[in-house]
Amino acid sequence: MSLGPWQLIIIALVILVLFGRGRISEMMGDFGKGIKSFKEGMADEAKPAPPAAKIEGPAPSAGEAKVSEPTDTAN
Repeated sequence: MSLGPWQLIIIALVILVLFGRGRISEMMGDFGKGIKSFKEGMADEAKPAPPAAKIEGPAPSAGEAKVSEPTDTAN
């Protein structure tokens, strides 16, 4: 059983009556935004990630002495 052109027209009219022209337009706009964001996400994923920057802690202030870790010299 296949849908003919008249059945598709009737279905389209029923949907138009149920949702109204504004609501259908709004849904199609949201659908388009979703497709656009999906494509942007796929393009971002395809690009290589930039190298990670080295993260350092805060610089010691003038009043603090730099503490070094003890080394094990006993063998």
